[in-house]
Amino acid sequence: MERRQLAYFLAVAEHEGLGGAATALGVAQPTISQALRSLERELGVPLFLRVGRGMVLSAAGRSLVGPARKILRDITSVRDLLGATGGRLTGRLDITAFPALAAQVSPLVAEFRAAYPNVVVGFGELADESSAPALIRDGHSEFVVAHVPIGDPTLEVIELGSQEYWLAYPFGTELPEGPVPLAQLPDLPMVFVPQGHSVADEIHDAIRAAGVRLRNAVLVDHREARIPMVLAGIGGSIVERSLAEAVADRAVVRPADPPITRAFALAFDPGTLSPVGQAFAALALDRATAG
Repeated sequence: MERRQLAYFLAVAEHEGLGGAATALGVAQPTISQALRSLERELGVPLFLRVGRGMVLSAAGRSLVGPARKILRDITSVRDLLGATGGRLTGRLDITAFPALAAQVSPLVAEFRAAYPNVVVGFGELADESSAPALIRDGHSEFVVAHVPIGDPTLEVIELGSQEYWLAYPFGTELPEGPVPLAQLPDLPMVFVPQGHSVADEIHDAIRAAGVRLRNAVLVDHREARIPMVLAGIGGSIVERSLAEAVADRAVVRPADPPITRAFALAFDPGTLSPVGQAFAALALDRATAG
């Protein structure tokens, strides 16, 4: 198993095909294809399923993603340690973030990239916050950005801030000015994320504690679909403040009373961090302390 093979494997996995991987790496498609076939023969399992012109990971391929990323991080760490990079920090920083928090951590990533321009940042999506500890343990990502609590006391956590959730209703909905008491929410059907997600559970609990039983119009797994459904008149929703304020000219948006807020943090295992990861953790801690 060669470093080149693993790099090609990860590129194809990220771009879901040879074409995107070849463009990103500046390598001919046949070269990547040949390296992948060689890797599959060596491992004795198919790593991809060929679907039309695309390629999706097989079960074995999904299992290899985390270890492959860790191997490449370790190789880069050795090169940095031996001075092969001329003292410049190089490599890859893997961060997995809950979608609603991606914008919150972007300034920190931008500052890190400005300080270490030779580091490539991989920014993945955390669909289920309960899986955050496993992603770190399995090597898929060095860092996870999620709402607290993270769920694993062995991980180090740097709290970055808090996020507020606002009410959003179709245009024309009659609501008083200012924060709306949860006990006085209008009797309109709602567009919600299914329970089982930590933030969704907390929002449902807050509404129930206020003695309100809302009717569901749509339970949507794709969080980004909530605002379009509100704008289409399907029902109301409770969304991140930034999303609500962005459509304030096309919908009726208000803060809730009491406010619905949730702290979020950067989680990682300090014992397994690469030099790149150590630099990012140090920056995050410095900014959190300063804030």
